[in-house]
Amino acid sequence: MDIRAPDQRYNPYRIFSREQWAALRDDTPMTLEPGEFSRLRSLHDRLDIKEVEEIYLPLSRLLSIDVDTAQRLYFAQRQFLGIRDRKVPYIVGVAGSAAVGKSTTARVLQALLARWSPRPKVDLVTTDGFLHPKVVLEREGLMQKKGFPESYDRARLLSFLSDIKAGRSPVRAPVYSHLTYDIVPNPRCRSTARPCLSSPTFSTSPSISTRRCRCCAIGTCGAF
Repeated sequence: MDIRAPDQRYNPYRIFSREQWAALRDDTPMTLEPGEFSRLRSLHDRLDIKEVEEIYLPLSRLLSIDVDTAQRLYFAQRQFLGIRDRKVPYIVGVAGSAAVGKSTTARVLQALLARWSPRPKVDLVTTDGFLHPKVVLEREGLMQKKGFPESYDRARLLSFLSDIKAGRSPVRAPVYSHLTYDIVPNPRCRSTARPCLSSPTFSTSPSISTRRCRCCAIGTCGAF
């Protein structure tokens, strides 16, 4: 299972074959219905029950373990310090290049995580809403760089994630229209005090510098 070269024994990454990873599902139940797969996948993305069983269910199980551990540590620390804080979401970030399946990954994880027991509230937030408005991109000569780090309002994105991790409520995310390819001026998508979500690369840090990403938070667990 660990196939690192001897000179890479301190490398933090592990490499698994598909069969090895699928075995880590253990007894995690399949909670998706066959009719849901077409709704969850993006155009041209491959997604069927076999893919979910072999890839996403082990990932869901791993996240469940991580969330449970974080929650227990959070409450133990608060008990030790004698303080009471509101619950804060567990944030998962899905990162990767354009058109690699981030949206499908995020939607599948959202569907799976929302069916854990007890049922947590899981919200999906896309980073498209944090792009600079078209007028700003045109003024700064960034229209051809749309989707790259410099085209995002990173200060606004960091503030949004910081507010979520601080437990503030309500927190609102800007909305991007794929009809006008611009930020919607007035409507905002409300993100409750318990949002949720994420991807193949996970991050609890709000420092997002990848080309594109999808982000999600699980609202039943504590903060780090």
